[in-house]
This record gives sequence, structure tokens and C-alpha cells, in this order.
Amino acid sequence: QVQLVESGGGLVQPGGSLRLSCAASQSIFSFNVMGWYRQAPGKQRELVARLTTGGATNYVGSAKGRFTISRDNAKNTVYLQMNSLKPEDTGVYYCNAVSPTVNYWGQGTQVTVSS
Repeated sequence: QVQLVESGGGLVQPGGSLRLSCAASQSIFSFNVMGWYRQAPGKQRELVARLTTGGATNYVGSAKGRFTISRDNAKNTVYLQMNSLKPEDTGVYYCNAVSPTVNYWGQGTQVTVSS
């Protein structure tokens, strides 16, 4: 059973930074794609950024230029560095891992951007 454990969320002021971590229970190379999604209150879950096994990255919307997705292969961990945070970045951030047959999700970590 694959487990994805997120950490690093919290309360931050506008303009601040946070780094989210997603630790996988197996090699991240076993997944085709790993990504971060956000679910804001009352809204659907949406893609923020993703990273393929080959190293290609994709950012959606306002994440471009502010967020960076990266990985540490030795630690089986994917990160999301979030800079210049805005109140609209508030939500629960979920780690996602896509294998050839199964889509895995973590339990989520809350990010609140507020003064």
C-alpha cells in the first residue's frame, strides 16, 4: 500500500514563503507523475504543479513564477516551494502520485495565507 505523507503547511502572512514536503513510502521513480493540488474552501481540487519522472515540470495559473516543484530521489520526497504567497493560495494542499494503474493521494496539509 503506497502512502504519501505531506507536511510543511501552516499559517503565513501575505508575501511569505512555505515549503511543502511529500514523502512517499516507495521510490518516486515508480510513479509516472507526481504533483501538488490545492482545494480552496468551497471549491474543487485543482492542479498547482506537477513533475514527471523525466524531470519535466508544469505549473498552473498563478503558481507560475512563484512556486517550484522539485524532488529528492534519495529521500523519496517531492517538494513544493511557495514564495510570494497570496491570500488566494489558501487551501488544503494534496500530494498526488500517478502510477500506470493507480492514482494515489496524501491526506493533505493546510496552508493559510492571512495577515
